[in-house]
Amino acid sequence: MTSLFPNVDWLEIWQATLDTLSMLGGSLLFTIVLGLPLGVLLFLTSPRQMFEQKAFYGFLSLLVNVLRSVPFVILLILMIPLTVMVTGTSLGVAGAIPPLVVGATPFFARLVETALREVDRGIIEATQAMGATTRQIVINALLPEALPGIFAAITVTAITLVSYTAMSGLIGGGGLGDLAVRYGYQRYQPDVMIVTVVLLLILVQVLQTVGDKLVIHFSRK
Repeated sequence: MTSLFPNVDWLEIWQATLDTLSMLGGSLLFTIVLGLPLGVLLFLTSPRQMFEQKAFYGFLSLLVNVLRSVPFVILLILMIPLTVMVTGTSLGVAGAIPPLVVGATPFFARLVETALREVDRGIIEATQAMGATTRQIVINALLPEALPGIFAAITVTAITLVSYTAMSGLIGGGGLGDLAVRYGYQRYQPDVMIVTVVLLLILVQVLQTVGDKLVIHFSRK
């Protein structure tokens, strides 16, 4: 193994993998917590829905589109002052999570909105006819019916966050991306680059497999 990968410090690879998983887990959690209600709000206020508000939906939709359109590398740099204000540092796992969340939340919210649009409108009308409140309609009808789509959205978002965590290495965000930049690129150690890329590919494959199984499990079709 040493002869094949002479420049690889496996202890450092292990620590970088843990850092990547920490960034992924933390950012995905906050993305779901923020993006799910945002997606529901987008759906409810969109045209021909229960709380249609064209002006508010237009503003919210524009904000989401603007945040989605900013390249993540640029967002990393733009958010350095805010990240330092929130976490006290722009480096490491803590410094990477805020821009990861800001970058992924609008993306996830749009996917949630799309998943909710796939719910049969008859189900919503039936729950309204029974006198259900908005909260009951969302929690007991909309979200359960949209679960397969929401889990698919979480899977896609998680995989996107993996690529974002790799890019965060450009500004010292830590993790496998940081190793790839510092050793694989700056010091031109291709064996380190190969190991980090393979580990990222494995992580993506695991996320996709788990996500697919959850979608199948919660699908009623």
